[in-house]
Amino acid sequence: MAEIKSTMDLVMERAARIGKASSEDLQREEAHKQGMQLTAGYLEGTMAGLAEALGSVNKEMQQEIRTGMLESLLRNIFLPRNDIQRERAEKAGLGIVDLAGGARDISTTCQGLMQIIQGYIKHRDELRGQLEEQIKMQYKQLLEQQGGVRSEELSNIDPTLQPKFQEQWGKLEAELNSRYGEALEQHKASLKQLLGL
Repeated sequence: MAEIKSTMDLVMERAARIGKASSEDLQREEAHKQGMQLTAGYLEGTMAGLAEALGSVNKEMQQEIRTGMLESLLRNIFLPRNDIQRERAEKAGLGIVDLAGGARDISTTCQGLMQIIQGYIKHRDELRGQLEEQIKMQYKQLLEQQGGVRSEELSNIDPTLQPKFQEQWGKLEAELNSRYGEALEQHKASLKQLLGL
């Protein structure tokens, strides 16, 4: 299993690289960072298109800037927990297609990524709804057995606040994330290969 490095270790490694790096290496690293910054602007909506932005930068460093853009876009394709994250992942996929000039194989792979994300969201919502209904019914039955509970009190039960829901949902979500996450990573690996990363 890969060892997780502390922030200090990463800083020290970077400092060592900078100490040994030539001016050309430093320029490449700066170009890489520039690509990542351009991608951040694109994902935040302050910039229209990445291919256009790439065309307007220093020709000598375009490849390194493009690599920074693509790496940043790939990091933003993940299993979303809400609509904002979903939109960001979708926009990252569109950015990759834009940088690839609409290449069919890359476009098809990105569509596959988006289908995985959409399938995940649908499956996640269905499972959560089913579990909520199941927990609500169990608590209603329990309260009815105790007697003296009015029907309006039963309708006010929020199953998501129940410890049993939290426990079962945690297990279901972890399993779902594992299955869909594996499929997503496989598609991302194919995409990296197609992009030459």
